[in-house]
Amino acid sequence: MFIDYARIRIKAGNGGDGCVSFRREKFVPKGGPDGGDGGRGGDVVALGDSNVNTLLDYRYHKSFKGENGKPGSGANKHGPSGKPVYLRLPLGTEIFQIVDDKRMKLADVTDHGEEIVISQGGHGGKGNSNFATPTNQAPRHATPGRATEEMELELVLKLMADVGLVGFPNAGKSTLLSVVSAARPKIADYEFTTLEPMLGVVQVTEYQSFVMADIPGIIAGAHLGKGLGMQFIRHIQRTSILLFLIDVQSTNPLEDYRTLRSELFMFDPFMEKKAHIIALSKLDTVPEEDRAKVVKDVTVKFRKEFAEEIIGISSVSGLNIPEMKRKLFDLLMKNK
Repeated sequence: MFIDYARIRIKAGNGGDGCVSFRREKFVPKGGPDGGDGGRGGDVVALGDSNVNTLLDYRYHKSFKGENGKPGSGANKHGPSGKPVYLRLPLGTEIFQIVDDKRMKLADVTDHGEEIVISQGGHGGKGNSNFATPTNQAPRHATPGRATEEMELELVLKLMADVGLVGFPNAGKSTLLSVVSAARPKIADYEFTTLEPMLGVVQVTEYQSFVMADIPGIIAGAHLGKGLGMQFIRHIQRTSILLFLIDVQSTNPLEDYRTLRSELFMFDPFMEKKAHIIALSKLDTVPEEDRAKVVKDVTVKFRKEFAEEIIGISSVSGLNIPEMKRKLFDLLMKNK
């Protein structure tokens, strides 16, 4: 099960209280104050972990607390600090704090082993040994440890891929990913076959490869949440480049492309600036003698209206798949 969203509550550990104590030794009738400080509370730490792929653990376990610091004791002994609690998160996780139904971004987990302190543990209280002065050599007060507040967090996972597949439902994205990589997405001849994002490593040469992401198809109004909408469009925000798939059987390929670009722009204007390639898919459904003319006709229209080039492909027959992979890799290297 792919889980890419979760809400949890966290609380760092409270600081331990300072201690009020006085030396009690034989032949030292008026020993001075020796109360130790309280220990520091345990932090709540986000830890990037490349071995974790989803937020599934946080769907069922929703509360995380750092250990409280221990109180100080006599003989100037400081209390032990509380143990931190680690949130092991997949790479690509964004962390937001929720306050009064408003989101404030706290962190972005991108690297394996990266540690980000989300909530610091409370400082330990001061023991009475800290308050001795020439005029008050026997202070009888200490300070309590600092208490921490509970926080509500929203965890949002965006897949980290080089190339994002963009197209209407049933445009052939899953079939393409299964052909160019070892990924095995569900494939069927109906819309929204893909209900979860899929990643696949595409091998160009022995030493050249990139990661491609297939997300559920986009429809008009997706930026408003229609279809599977915003739930999955966000996954291609992180991709370096895009591959638009336009079904050759479409009655209006230009309008399809226009709609796809519009939905991405409405969701995030920066998406308009992403480098991309346009592929006319499912050429195997066109008689072989007509393919060149069909591709040429569509290419002329795209050049005229968008100043864009297209490449005709067939995932089923493998037509132009090597050329497309090379184009994607070269464009990826250029943009990196």
